[in-house]
Amino acid sequence: MNIENIVNFSTNDADVEHYHLESEKRISGNPAQTVENHFSSPCNQFHSGSWQSEKGCWKVSYTESEYCEILAGSSIITDDSGRTMTVSKGSRFVIPAGFTGTWEVVEECKKIYVMFETNN
Repeated sequence: MNIENIVNFSTNDADVEHYHLESEKRISGNPAQTVENHFSSPCNQFHSGSWQSEKGCWKVSYTESEYCEILAGSSIITDDSGRTMTVSKGSRFVIPAGFTGTWEVVEECKKIYVMFETNN
């Protein structure tokens, strides 16, 4: 490995995916979403990139642990017990594997993600 193996998000050609959520996950809206995956490990358990979404609300069920840093906008994350956390530009947090609830984009949101999924 050398310096050429370092992935620089600002110059890397990411794998870009544009999509809408499956209807069974949507609670409100039909937000267009984009993922720019800049790196996936050879074992395909570790991924990093950026994500953005229009306004909307949907069910989430995390099988991976994910570090997030919000770059723009705001969202409300709600657990299955109804407790909420509002995240906005500058928020940094980890969602652990096993978390279930909802993610609501209140203002078009963009985040950096770093996720790890264990082999179970």
